[in-house]
Amino acid sequence: MQMRFLPSIITALTALTLTSCSTITAEQYEATALTSYSWQIKYANDLTNQPQPRIETFATNSVLNRNGLKPAGVVVGPDDQGLWWPTLPPRPSVDEVEQRKKSQEEAGKPELMKDVQYKLTYGVGNLQKTLPTNYDVYRQVVKAYPQRTPLQLTLGVNDNSVEKAEPVSK
Repeated sequence: MQMRFLPSIITALTALTLTSCSTITAEQYEATALTSYSWQIKYANDLTNQPQPRIETFATNSVLNRNGLKPAGVVVGPDDQGLWWPTLPPRPSVDEVEQRKKSQEEAGKPELMKDVQYKLTYGVGNLQKTLPTNYDVYRQVVKAYPQRTPLQLTLGVNDNSVEKAEPVSK
């Protein structure tokens, strides 16, 4: 009884796969990686047993990496992935931690969080489009950018992200 639905399920999945991703060739592009350090503290009535404590973010410093080039200003790096990082933001003081604490809450220890957000901007005709991407695409652009090698971009579901970038051989 269940087997009669299998061909229609396979057809639907195939159609979804074929329509969900597309590829384009881009000759103008720029990859960015926004690297950030942020201090965060967890607050809860019981830090050891409360499953979802309240999280407060304190000072944050960020640096925008473009195409693998060293950003202007005071930066640290590059790291093992070729990314430049900002200097550390100031650690929250005891007073700042206590100011955000609600009655009956405990405050956890300050934690330094690292974050990277990758984006790719590319030209389509006279328009520019910026989409989220990943480390692998960022690195492919860093390698291709000095020679301005055209890239074939594979877009994600509904063309809402760039999943892959490959050099186009001339």
